[in-house]
Amino acid sequence: MPNEPFFRKDGDLFIPTRAGVGPWTADSLHGRLIIGLLGAEIERRFRTPDYIPARLTVDMYRLPDLSPVEVRTRVVKDGYRIKVIDAEFVSGGESAGRATCQLLRRTENPPGNVWTPEPWDAPKPGDIPAPEPGRAPMGGMWETRPIAGGFGQVSMPRRAWMAEVRELVEGVPFTPFARVATAVDFVSPFANAGDAGLGYINSDATFYLHREPVSKWVGFDVTAHGATAGVAIGECRLYDEDGMIGFASCTALAQKRKV
Repeated sequence: MPNEPFFRKDGDLFIPTRAGVGPWTADSLHGRLIIGLLGAEIERRFRTPDYIPARLTVDMYRLPDLSPVEVRTRVVKDGYRIKVIDAEFVSGGESAGRATCQLLRRTENPPGNVWTPEPWDAPKPGDIPAPEPGRAPMGGMWETRPIAGGFGQVSMPRRAWMAEVRELVEGVPFTPFARVATAVDFVSPFANAGDAGLGYINSDATFYLHREPVSKWVGFDVTAHGATAGVAIGECRLYDEDGMIGFASCTALAQKRKV
């Protein structure tokens, strides 16, 4: 089914579809769905207009299969300026990942000027030709507009735009925050893939936002990669069409595919 959602609701459970199968085994979900669903549910249950979800960290320690998923949440801190929420991704009764989100109260910037990076000189997504039909990544799991570099290239820079093409949960529109949460798993393959392909599976992802994206496109600009003894780290700056919105990082382990 074209643009089939990643999950369908059944009461309090989320039922995965095959649209969300990842690259590592034939029946396991893509890590982006763990991050996206945990972020989306934290936001849905606990966010109010006075707060921005400024940081989300997700640990991923088990490849979930296509079993029904339950999201369990817990309030760690419910303060006036800072709220901290934990969430757990439970697949088929087993924990597969957990998240911590920090929500900060909106206020005003203090006076004075602070250094910021130079404006991103990347072309807008609408100015970049779409990939040829049949060449969409992961069978059409998302949409990209390559800017510079890419998988299999060891030169820098590596830059690309990404947009979602299907709902995370059927009938639930993406919020800007959930859009970033679902996309941010891309930091690992984009930063850690090499000329022999992708040999690392990320065990976590963290992203920080000072504001949320204003459109469907999220830009990734790789800023760091390092690896020793099968343990890798990667980092990207994150953008929308108006400029930088934050940055993301990950850790990853050497992994062989079973598909």
